Amino acid sequence: MKKSMIDLAYDVLSKENKTMKFLELWNIVSKEMGFTPSQCDDNIAQFYSDLSIDGRFASLPGNTWDLRKRQSAANTIVDTDALSVEDEEDDVNEAKEEEESVELLEEHDDDEEEQDD
Repeated sequence: MKKSMIDLAYDVLSKENKTMKFLELWNIVSKEMGFTPSQCDDNIAQFYSDLSIDGRFASLPGNTWDLRKRQSAANTIVDTDALSVEDEEDDVNEAKEEEESVELLEEHDDDEEEQDD
């Protein structure tokens, strides 16, 4: 059975036992997969997404990748200071308030039409 791109990347990083630049890793994986140049273009974004999502891999400075198990927590911790759940909640609340305002205006318009009849 043929391995997935991400499983091949895991094997490559395990075998090489070192960090690798994204393009270096991609070139090895795409060659192992037997991709044509067109297939390489079609699959590179998916490969990057898979690396980013898969918890076995760690993104390091300089677009370098390694296995998370080989990295210290300091290298793999995501800075969440820039993330704000409150902002998202505010956006949701504002959208709800806007919807309610529109509904009230529509009800008011309907009431006026009934009075005109």
